[in-house]
Amino acid sequence: MNQQEIQSVKQRFGIIGNAPALNYAINVAMQVAATDLTVLITGESGSGKESFSKIIHSLSARKHGQFIAINCGAIPEGTIDSELFGHEKGSFTGAVDSRKGYFETTNGGTIFLDEIGEMPLGTQARLLRVLENGEFIRVGSSKTQKTDVRVVAATNVNLLEAVEKGKFREDLYYRLNTVPIFVPPLRERGTDIELLFRKFTTDFAERYRIKPLQLTDDAKQLLMSFPFPGNIRQLKNMAEQISILESEQNKPIDAETLSRYLPQSQQPNRTLALFPQANGSNGENFSERDLLYKVLFDMRRDVNDLKKLVRDVLGNEQDGRQILHTHKDLFDSISSDGDPRPATDPNVTRFLPAVNSSPSQPNVVPRDRPNGPAAPPVETYGSHPPVQIFDDVDGDINDVTVEDVTHETEEDDSLSLERQEKEMILKALRRNNNKRKYAAQALGISERTLYRKIKQYEIDEE
Repeated sequence: MNQQEIQSVKQRFGIIGNAPALNYAINVAMQVAATDLTVLITGESGSGKESFSKIIHSLSARKHGQFIAINCGAIPEGTIDSELFGHEKGSFTGAVDSRKGYFETTNGGTIFLDEIGEMPLGTQARLLRVLENGEFIRVGSSKTQKTDVRVVAATNVNLLEAVEKGKFREDLYYRLNTVPIFVPPLRERGTDIELLFRKFTTDFAERYRIKPLQLTDDAKQLLMSFPFPGNIRQLKNMAEQISILESEQNKPIDAETLSRYLPQSQQPNRTLALFPQANGSNGENFSERDLLYKVLFDMRRDVNDLKKLVRDVLGNEQDGRQILHTHKDLFDSISSDGDPRPATDPNVTRFLPAVNSSPSQPNVVPRDRPNGPAAPPVETYGSHPPVQIFDDVDGDINDVTVEDVTHETEEDDSLSLERQEKEMILKALRRNNNKRKYAAQALGISERTLYRKIKQYEIDEE
């Protein structure tokens, strides 16, 4: 398909935008429309999946047949079989007459099954039979009937994850996924966001006879950086809201004014803004890098705080001052507030007096016993003298060398990155009521990456 044909389809179905991923999805829909293949449309809620089902039906040989859109998540589990396949009189309480189902009434047409991931497992088995043989049985009947219906399904959930959890039939997934179409989320469509906003505000202004809104350059940048978890539906609602409430302004809307209409909890993270995610196939790698940057920044701050604490504690004891002097390079760049300072800073050098290395002066650090008895002299082990620590219970003396402490610290540090990453994921899940989509957006990573991390760290989402 050439660009002119794609543009013609956009105008016919009111699709705004020129993002490459959007054009590709339209191109696939146009090509598959001429066949009777089953199509699975995936994409986030509010991204415009139903428009693609209408494109497929209108450009197919079934365009003169009936088209019906059904939201599987909006039909109660107890009645969905009757709605789709019909029922016989007396088949259940309230069935006072026989009734035809959607697969019977739309024979020769197209059925759009939205939110297919919400369909009960029993109904999935019935649907699979329709897709494979074109046969169905009414509820309460034993007679097999035939139908010629094309099925276009859509979902905003990951069906492969649902298959792994036993919530969706694997055979039905592969039967539906004959031709997949992915509708990109609004945040990945770049300047399409501004075009859609202008379209919505212009339509609203014409309907209510008010002046269309104009955005400043900084407001446009803010608008295009907003993640829009509700996609086009959220953008339209926000555009209409700001149009009516700011219609009396005689100047363009700036970023400060626009930010008042954007949910604060969903606005872009300033730290992650330093490392923008890449669109396309490498987006997941950039998302993981952003998460690691956040973890590393937190680790650096924690290490500085730990150094400050150790320096303050050791600086109050004679043996602590000797340790400070021995590891001068480690501490001479950390100021009282954790910022780097030169070794000549008086606030640092005042903690580094000359150390008496006489063996008659033992290196003793009493713990919780400031007025305790003097400890006996100890031997020197290599280049690092041991630090004697009194046991709190029986007063025994334990020799702990710097090597021992360093070894334990290295082991702890090797796990600190994973531990902080896991804590960030847990916090994001709790703040978003265990909804992965919004937790992933808060972390600045893809939902697929978040799912993999949840499995890696064995996080319980219940």
